Amino acid sequence: MKLTTTIISKAVQGEIINDTQETITGVEFDSRKIKAGDLFVPLRGTADGHQFVGKALEQGAVAVLWSNDPDEAPENIAVIQVEDTLKALQALASYYLFEKNPDVIAITGSNGKTTTKDMTESVLRQKFRTYKTQGNYNNDIGLPYTILHMPEGTEKLILEMGMDHAGEIKLLSELAEPDVAAITIIGEAHIENLGSREGIADAKMEVVKGLIDNGLLIIPEDEPLLSERAATLSQAVATFGIQQGAISASILSETREATLFSVDGQDYRIPMPGKYNVTNALIAITIGRWYGLTEKEIYRGLSQVEVTQNRTQWLKASNGADMLSDVYNANPTAMGLVLDTFAQLPTEGRRLAVLADMLELGPESIALHNKMIEHINEADYSEIFLYGGEIAGLSLALKAKYPGLAVHYFAKGQKQQLIQTVKEKLMPEDSILLKGSNGMGLIEVIEALQA
Repeated sequence: MKLTTTIISKAVQGEIINDTQETITGVEFDSRKIKAGDLFVPLRGTADGHQFVGKALEQGAVAVLWSNDPDEAPENIAVIQVEDTLKALQALASYYLFEKNPDVIAITGSNGKTTTKDMTESVLRQKFRTYKTQGNYNNDIGLPYTILHMPEGTEKLILEMGMDHAGEIKLLSELAEPDVAAITIIGEAHIENLGSREGIADAKMEVVKGLIDNGLLIIPEDEPLLSERAATLSQAVATFGIQQGAISASILSETREATLFSVDGQDYRIPMPGKYNVTNALIAITIGRWYGLTEKEIYRGLSQVEVTQNRTQWLKASNGADMLSDVYNANPTAMGLVLDTFAQLPTEGRRLAVLADMLELGPESIALHNKMIEHINEADYSEIFLYGGEIAGLSLALKAKYPGLAVHYFAKGQKQQLIQTVKEKLMPEDSILLKGSNGMGLIEVIEALQA
């Protein structure tokens, strides 16, 4: 990146009140990450970023966006006065994206966004210079930050778009103006804020608000809520599914390490278990074909994909037991799918599962947690560990239905007891699944089992 303060001030509709004629080579909103030549963007959150301008200056910042009293602005750094630093960050990202003009691929959905993003980037990387959302930088701060950090010469930019409330994806889509947009699935995530699956569908469909006129929308074939909403679009619409949709897959085999499947007579391999991961791969295949990749290139990209940490990731406990970590996020659809998949995977010993609360499910939360009983039985699982408040009812239901199944319940705040019990019960030949919302902190259980 090389931008002058003059260009930046025009892009953000700001006013230079102290110009030192600097060339900006990077943008950061965290003063601890500032490098020499960076523009510092002080955001207001739990703390006001303006109080860290001095720290940013020490780290090498050469310019700062400023929305406080101009009379209080620092004097020994280039200052660009704006009304709102977050909106200025977004405006700068929009300008930078327009100038560099890569194709933008937007990925959203209730589940599988990150894995689909990783698969799509791995496929497109076989032919193009790519960049993707890093970690979970998928909101109104993270998305513009991703854009401003894409390397020079990026040809395909894969952006994950997350949301909690209506209107958030609309903002991201209109900022990024995607060439291709994909919705992975409509589940129950954020139903507390959106009221119903219909509300969730409306919120996810906001991804088309910025979709270019000759762009492509990709949606699951088995979701009528999306099909109905996509029917009136002028852009192309492609569907996907297991043995259904414009691009459909047949599962050939599944192990703990990989899933083999076939599409249009072409075999593919992904280095992870789960039919739900095959549907994510179908989106990547659709996008790869849209951009003219060969089947060989698409196969190579999928077979070599490296997924973001804690998304369906196999790990080893310190005693040698196999752990399937899927603890970054959770909703009923995702939890049911991973329980079904894990139940079918071979194991030398027993199958165990640690399940924690799924957050933001609203008034139906307890009922949705209880519904997980449909995905658990004593023929597949030997011990179940449940952690949280919303999941307490599932404990009682499992004990009543399966007297032979060892069910351990721990209230929120009893994480150390949970860890100790799992450590005592987990044998070296066992396989254990860990699934729950990120806010429940099951990563601490994983780290304890690895220690």
